[in-house]
This record gives sequence, C-alpha cells and structure tokens, in this order.
Amino acid sequence: MKKYLALLIAIVLCIGLFAGCGSSAATQSTSPSAAASPTVSAAAASSDLYKQANGKTYTIGTDTTFAPFEFEDSTGTRTGIDYQILNAIADKMGFKVEWQVLGFDAAVAALESGQVDAVMAGMSITDARKLKYDFSGSYYDSPEAVAVAANSKYASLDDLKGQTVAVKKGTTGAQYAEKIASQYSLNLVYVKDSATMYTYVTSGQATACFEDYPIVQYEITRGNINCKVINQSDFSYPYGFAVMKGKNPELIAAFNEGLKELKSDGTYDKILATYFKASASASPAASK
Repeated sequence: MKKYLALLIAIVLCIGLFAGCGSSAATQSTSPSAAASPTVSAAAASSDLYKQANGKTYTIGTDTTFAPFEFEDSTGTRTGIDYQILNAIADKMGFKVEWQVLGFDAAVAALESGQVDAVMAGMSITDARKLKYDFSGSYYDSPEAVAVAANSKYASLDDLKGQTVAVKKGTTGAQYAEKIASQYSLNLVYVKDSATMYTYVTSGQATACFEDYPIVQYEITRGNINCKVINQSDFSYPYGFAVMKGKNPELIAAFNEGLKELKSDGTYDKILATYFKASASASPAASK
C-alpha cells in the first residue's frame, strides 16, 4: 500500500511540475511587453537615427576636377552639384561639413584609413563597393559615354577596334572599357583625372576616352574640350554618399532624410537646374 501511495504522490508532483512549465511558456508567448516592446523600440531607434547627426561635424573627402559635380569656378571657389547637395542637407539636418579636396582615389583611400568620415565624389553604388562601404540612397545616376576628338573620323565602338583609349583609374568608366576591351581589342591607358583623359584624346595620344556622360557633355557644351560623344552605355550606375561599412550610420540616415526634404521643397531641382537645362528626373548623370 505504501508503494502505491508513494507512486501516486510522485505522479501528482510530476503533473504539477509540467503544468507549471506550460503555464510559464504560455505567459511568455502572450505577454505584450515581452513580444512587442523590442520591435517597437527598434523601429523607434531606426526612425530617430538621423537625429544623432545633429550638432556633429563630419570630414568629407571629394574629387578635384569632376565638373559639374565638383570643380573650381572662375573665382577660385570650390563648388558643384555634390557640394551644393551635401551643404544643403547639412543645413537642414543640423550637422557641419568640412571638405577635403583630394581626388577620387585619394578620397576613397582616406575613407578607408579613417582620415575622412565619408566620400561625396560622384561615387557609383556597385555590388563590389557595397562589400566595403555603406551607401545612401541614390541621388543621381547615368550611363557611361565614349568620347573622341571633335574632328575624329571614328563614329562608333566598332570603329575603335585595335585603338588606344584613355580611362580614369578606379571609375566605372574604366570598368566599362575593361568589360568590352577584348571584344573591341582596345588598348587601355590609365590616367589619374578627367582633364588628362581629354588631353590624351585631343592631342592624339589616345583615340577615345571613357567618361561619365554628363561630365564629358558638360565640358563639351561649355567649350572646354574639343570632343564629341559617339556612344553611351545601355546601363547606368547610381550615385551614392559613402561611409565605411558599419561606421557613421546616423550620417547616412541624415543624408537620406535631408535628400528627401530637398526633393520635396524643390531645392534639389534648383541645384541641378544650375548645371543642366533638363529637370532632375530627366537628366542623365555620372558615375565612378
């Protein structure tokens, strides 16, 4: 009898133990504070992230001769689409910008070494770059262009077969040339800046150059270079504001929020209209 009584007590205790465990699990799964609070907090933190840039000063690396995105005007003042967009965003979002004019390659190197906080230099958003950098949303995008001397007999890519062409190191124009080099038997010569590319073409050191469409077209229409565009790529790259991956997320958030406001109040279109006759939505853009 004692054995049966002991067994009965043991069974009752086990049932109580399992019932207790089940009650605890049910309570956790139905508790609004346990399930909902973390999600709400994460969403709130994300929506307020851009506010963390307010009051801070960021050092921005940029290019030197990449008109109309960054260049020196007749008064010696550094200006351009990138300057005006980021300065306007900084004013709206309450942070300050200190520009470092370095050249594209040097600006990217400075970002990777921690000498600047971000790069704003007509930088294309590519899959390869996304592995190293965090980008803002696109603020412009464009096809690549192939330009030759204005009096050149060359009129298409087929005409360039076997010719020497100039490309700027580290840009999407260079990537485009590399992509089709074997198809057209192109001999690529790498240079450091756009001005050198144009000099190579107009002096006969190269038959053509590969450049972002609005850049070369801007220079042509203003009479700065004696060239003509004979081809545009059938694809385009978006421009992005870049930081090192995992660094300064509040700055990217502030850029995106500020850009949205610039587009909403018309400032974005006004900036672009300074350099292009067409509206922002219709204008082609450049990429590196």
